[in-house]
Amino acid sequence: MYIFIKIIRYRAIRAALIAASGFHNLMLAGPPGTGKSMLAQRIPTIMPPMSESEIIETTKIYSVAGILKNNGVMTKRPFRSPHHTASDISLIGGGADAKPGEISLAHNGVLFLDELPEFKRNVIEVLRQPLENGYINISRAKFTIQYPANFMLITAANPCPCGYYGSKTKKCTCSFDQIRRYRSKISGPFLDRIDLYVEMPELDYDSIQAASSYTSAGLMQSVVEAREIQHFRFANEKIFINSRMSPRLIKKYCLLDVEAERTLKQAMQIMHFSMRSYTKILKVARTIADLAKSDPILQSHIKEAISYRHFEN
Repeated sequence: MYIFIKIIRYRAIRAALIAASGFHNLMLAGPPGTGKSMLAQRIPTIMPPMSESEIIETTKIYSVAGILKNNGVMTKRPFRSPHHTASDISLIGGGADAKPGEISLAHNGVLFLDELPEFKRNVIEVLRQPLENGYINISRAKFTIQYPANFMLITAANPCPCGYYGSKTKKCTCSFDQIRRYRSKISGPFLDRIDLYVEMPELDYDSIQAASSYTSAGLMQSVVEAREIQHFRFANEKIFINSRMSPRLIKKYCLLDVEAERTLKQAMQIMHFSMRSYTKILKVARTIADLAKSDPILQSHIKEAISYRHFEN
């Protein structure tokens, strides 16, 4: 198993653990060299092995795409990382043969978009519908085909084009307009679909030495246990993970204690969260409670879930 090396801070690892446990979307932000890409690449190592039905689904997609390897079966969770020059068609699928794109090739696994603001805005925006529905419809003159696209989105972003806006060690060389244009590529509606946002600041010597190391084997055990709780909970439903809960299921399974409900109400009034953000907070809090093996969602679970929506402040 890989080792989560010491330079990654606890909060980022904690967010990765929550994301993998509930299949939540994660954004990592910070200057170059803070471990954003490395953390994203390690997340598949803490996700549970694919079930038989997931193996069949994923293998079918890769067969249609014509990219199955020699053994003919996809047994590992996909990790797709398209370059920022990718087109919207390569991402969602299409072309003359209407083949599946990156979002379908990442089905049951991870789609990692590194340097997110470097992608064209229209490419980022086409992700909004499949992120919500878990599938993509591709229409042609004579037919329409639907591909599954239930993936966990992980993105990484620098604070500005040069990467050092707000840095304590290097001077940012970007103008205000450059920073504004860079950040404007990520729209509010797209950010609304991100479950967890984590900043990964620069590290000094003391913080590197003080940070703890984590093995992916140990983290995977926590993920597997949280997933088992979810599978039991949703045994009579059509979903298996917290991130796919509908409003009806949220109302049924996200039971808050009195303090947790008061805290969430105050946050809604002060921070003016959208309705989608409200449901995201509840879903993430449900996963945090599962990791703590708690049936009710407690105040501490709600507070932690809210803390991961910092980009809305």
